[in-house]
Amino acid sequence: MSIAIDVVGGKWRLHLMWVLGDGPVRFGEIRRLLTGVSEKVLAENLRHLEASGVVHREIYPEVPPRVEYSLTPLGERLNLALRPLEQWGDEHRGEILGRPLTATA
Repeated sequence: MSIAIDVVGGKWRLHLMWVLGDGPVRFGEIRRLLTGVSEKVLAENLRHLEASGVVHREIYPEVPPRVEYSLTPLGERLNLALRPLEQWGDEHRGEILGRPLTATA
């Protein structure tokens, strides 16, 4: 579990996996889809996922250069493993969002 959490942990990485699950996406499109993420944070998270081997970065020799991000076969398998978590969230959205998210002692 700790290996998977290291790869997708953090505020934006799970969201990135979800966005990339639909196929190759350019940086600007990812930024538009993930409202609130800064360019710096997005780039850092994409680099982390790339270093982990779950994201592929393709640079096309055009002017200006076009860069697309996509899931690797390893990333596809991780995305499959994350789907039950997404389903659980969808099923329990009302219960979770209807409660305070802070722990009370």
